[in-house]
Amino acid sequence: MALQISATNPEHPALLLELPWHLPLEEWPDRYLVPLPRGISRHVVRYARAGDEVIAVKELAERPALREYELLRDLDRLGIPAVDPLAVVTGRATDEGGALEPVLITRHLGGSMPYRSMFETTMRPATMHRLMDALAVLLVRLHLAGFAWGDCSLSNTLFRRDAGAYAAYLVDAETGDLHPQLSNGQREYDLDLARVNISGELLDLEASGALHPSVDPIEFGMEICARYQRLWQELTRTSVYPAGKYHFIERRIRRLNELGFDVAEMQIEHSSNGDTVTFVPKVVDAGHHQRQLLRLTGLDTEENQARRLLSDLESWMATQDDYEPGDPLGASPEVLAHRWVREVFRPTVREVPRELRGNVDPAEIYHQLLEHRWFLSERAQHDIGLDTAVKDYIANILPKARQSLPLPTDEETEAAPPG
Repeated sequence: MALQISATNPEHPALLLELPWHLPLEEWPDRYLVPLPRGISRHVVRYARAGDEVIAVKELAERPALREYELLRDLDRLGIPAVDPLAVVTGRATDEGGALEPVLITRHLGGSMPYRSMFETTMRPATMHRLMDALAVLLVRLHLAGFAWGDCSLSNTLFRRDAGAYAAYLVDAETGDLHPQLSNGQREYDLDLARVNISGELLDLEASGALHPSVDPIEFGMEICARYQRLWQELTRTSVYPAGKYHFIERRIRRLNELGFDVAEMQIEHSSNGDTVTFVPKVVDAGHHQRQLLRLTGLDTEENQARRLLSDLESWMATQDDYEPGDPLGASPEVLAHRWVREVFRPTVREVPRELRGNVDPAEIYHQLLEHRWFLSERAQHDIGLDTAVKDYIANILPKARQSLPLPTDEETEAAPPG
């Protein structure tokens, strides 16, 4: 059988042909590989370079490879955080004609880390709670979209910094199934698997001495269930309000927006006697602040980053002489937002030396600079200004970084004001 490459982008096959498909993945020469941390996988996985892109290459049987490729494409269309599928390569053979397993190729998620790499230095419990929050949000988003994961675990997830928190991305869809809607039993099964898997992974870390001594692996496994249930309840519960109290519905929608979700479709019913109104969010989409920031500025960020940048943008807009909410003669929010990107956001990020940025994206850099400004201002008991904070960050914080900017300490993150 001849080598075949099924790709999402017509440019990818030409780039992928340069890779040594006649060799088992374990035998690929170092000149093709990119030394990035890998998580635990039941398959052989390597990172390689194809043109200007870093790709993840996973060997597995043809049918599962094609199935996972299509599932990842479905998740991409649904806007679910998951790795981007690029291609499936089949018909591989050695120079002697021996058959080799097909491979699934995905784009490396820049700035992401597998959980084991994050535990190379003992992770504090407060940081682990943020990991559980991120994984719970991912699982809820998958279930709202009708996707049963079938193997939710830390190993099958990649994590990216997101303004003092984390964003979780699905990295293995091999066991998943997409349905119009999940039953309660399907959701509970996924959640129970997550609990067992996470507890087992943390027990492994405990045995290796990489787990904080105050962390109970079993309790943390249960925590994902509690966090998931609280979020699911808030997103899907039915509310009954007195007739005429429509501001209660608006307040519920605002609360969902604060959680990072938009109500795309709702059901409102009056009772037969007209005394009450029943409100049910029927379709809930994640990414409220992401969409708002993208619309205003063109910046595409994680949800918590977007929330933080919007807060800074609103504070900056309030200082502009030509900004008067509701005044048709004043500058529009869109005009001011692009001015903020041009005059504040981009110049500030550019002050950080490129070689010290590591793999941290501009939105995360800007967030960390805002955090540092807040921290120094609290210590000085007055606002020190962004310029001073940037200079201090470059002089005193960045030299301590090795490959990427450090996350804020637990003390800074927990003390920082929300938003």
